[in-house]
Amino acid sequence: MVSRTFILVLFTVLLAAVVATSDIRIVGGHQASEGQFPYQVSLQTRDKSHFCGGSILASKWILTAAHCLNKEPSDYLIKAGTSVWSGSSGGTYHRIARFRNHESWDPILIKNDIALIELEDEIEFSNLAQPIELETKVVGEVDAVVSGWGQDEKGKRPDNLKYLNTSTLTNEQCLAAWSKKYSPHAEICAFTAEGHDACSSDSGGPLVANGKQIGIVSWGTVPCGLTMPGLYTRVSSYIDWVHNVMSS
Repeated sequence: MVSRTFILVLFTVLLAAVVATSDIRIVGGHQASEGQFPYQVSLQTRDKSHFCGGSILASKWILTAAHCLNKEPSDYLIKAGTSVWSGSSGGTYHRIARFRNHESWDPILIKNDIALIELEDEIEFSNLAQPIELETKVVGEVDAVVSGWGQDEKGKRPDNLKYLNTSTLTNEQCLAAWSKKYSPHAEICAFTAEGHDACSSDSGGPLVANGKQIGIVSWGTVPCGLTMPGLYTRVSSYIDWVHNVMSS
């Protein structure tokens, strides 16, 4: 874990120069092996271009960020069961029957950034496609991993899934970085001392700790990786909402 003193010094120096954005990429990180993150899916346009991530909750349900969805269900596809988003490289495509953004989603303040997608057909589970359990308890400082196909340090989008080991911070540390922009009840922030982060096209992807999803990639800094913590929707605060939508 990174020391609190070190984090606060970095935040004080950088805060004045930072601009928030809902476009979130894996800056730094490692290439994932096939099946390493079987819950990860790619949210794509109708012409099969990746733009956001998501996670499998059940055979017909995907969790993602609300800011990823602003068109009609027919404008999107989900690709599951592969670590390569592009082309005919394995995996399965699924059409979207409907999606539900959180009723209190605020695209200006980027609050309640959570959405559920219902698929027209079921994902067939295998060692390459599996659901992930949601964390129901509030987590403090933990080691975590975030995965996605977002742009790299050179601004290029990799075909292969990447992941980043990171650490969540305390609410006090997050408030020191983001002040009133951070909502302790609804958000988690995570940080690496090397300045690695999630960034554009990683949005909607899962932040996972101890085998459970604790966050959804939501927003961060421009440019990415400015040794400021990235912000994630806190999944445990929306468990009832998720269950209600999936059962409706």
